[in-house]
Order: sequence, then C-alpha cells, then structure tokens
Amino acid sequence: MKRLQALMAEQGPDIYPDIIAALADDPREGAQKLVRQCRTHLEERDRRRTQLHRMYSYERQLWSMGYRNVAGVDEVGRGPLAGPVVAAAVILPGEVELPGIDEVKRLSHRRRQELYGHIRATAVAVGVGMVQPEGIDEASVVVATYKALRKAVADLPVTPDYLLIDGVHLPGVTQPQVPVVGGDALSCSIAAAAVVAKVVRDEYMIEMDAKYPEYGFAHHKGYGTAEHRLALERYGPCPLHRKPAEGGTSVGAPLLFTEG
Repeated sequence: MKRLQALMAEQGPDIYPDIIAALADDPREGAQKLVRQCRTHLEERDRRRTQLHRMYSYERQLWSMGYRNVAGVDEVGRGPLAGPVVAAAVILPGEVELPGIDEVKRLSHRRRQELYGHIRATAVAVGVGMVQPEGIDEASVVVATYKALRKAVADLPVTPDYLLIDGVHLPGVTQPQVPVVGGDALSCSIAAAAVVAKVVRDEYMIEMDAKYPEYGFAHHKGYGTAEHRLALERYGPCPLHRKPAEGGTSVGAPLLFTEG
C-alpha cells in the first residue's frame, strides 16, 4: 500500500484508474480506502474539468469567429470607504487550466496568491488600471470604475480584439465587447482579471497600512468594517479616504458606499 501511495503522490491522478483496477477486488480495508480516495479525486477532477469547459464557452465562441486576443476585464474596489478602484484585463492563450479559477470568490488568501502567480505566468498579456481616491472624489464611483477599466485595457501590452467585461458596457473603447453579468463565474478570462485586480488592490492597501497604520488597512482593505469606522471616528479621514460629492453624505455613510 505504501508503494501505491508513493506512486499516487509521484504521478498524480493519471495513475488512479490503474490503482482502482488493481485493487477493486482486494478485500482489505486499506485497499478499499485507497480505491475510494482515487474515485473521489477522479470525480472531483472531472467536475472541475466540466466546470472549466463551461467557463470557456464565451471565449470559444469568439475564438471560433477569429478573435484571438480576447480580454476578460473586471474591477474591485467600488464599495470601500478608502483606497482606489483597481481593474485588470487578462488575455489567456487558450483553454488553460488555472487551479481554483472556478471559485474565485471563495479562495483563501494563500490560494488566491498561488492562482495569481499561475495567471501571471500563463497569460498572453495582463493590464492593470487604478483610479485613486482623488479621482473618485471628482465623479461618481461608476465613472471612476469606467476609468479604471479603460486604463486596464490600455495597459495591455498586446492589443485585444474583443472584450468580455464583468457586468457593464464600457464606453470609450474601440474594441467590440459584451457585458457578462456574473462574469467571474461564467468566463475564465473575466475570473482571471478579477483575481489580478483583487491581489493588486490588496497589496496596495497593505503598503498603505504602513503609511497610515492607525486605520488597519492591511486587515479590511478599506471596506467599511466596524474596526475601520471606529478608526474614522477617532482619527478622521486620511488622504486615502473618499470624499462625498457636493451635497452628498459624509465619508463612511453606508448609503454612499456599498459592498461590491
């Protein structure tokens, strides 16, 4: 059994069918436990492959129409009380496997960082756009979001020929596009952009925590947690905090800033 377990660790799921065939009729509990483990792993692998295939449906349609550089575009940071809106655009080379891409909203910090590394190593191109709080002060968060999205597309070192954008139609770009509602669950390219934008913004807020340690930005990343609101009451806003539009409500008001 130990030798088989070593083979499983060394060769991975490709050897699981052979192990199942070899041990299927073995009455020993240890053998049957190994068979169950192999079957469970294979079922999970098949489930993920099916999900991954589904998440490339938009891209496959566009590739079949001759669009090769299809960019998924997404943003984070519309909802916080402080910090920038960050957008990312990602062009993938084809139906590559990116572990965890089908559950981007449920990933731990460690797994998100690992996936971010995979995306950076695999993508044809990655672009990032950031709009700082002063840019958000001058206009609505929606306009700031458009600015960040356009910056991300413009930052791509390879010109995209089609855009898949999470949930919005983006004005001011020349490429054809389609908004995909809930895109980070339906398109691998959009999901990859969501991961890049999230990691870039989180890392930026951690850097800002060293500059403004009293607010706890490393913990809440600028969102309106109880800890953050208490710090605002105690110290007042810093340059990272967003100011309301003229005639709007005060910083930290839940009606002005919503999670998203």
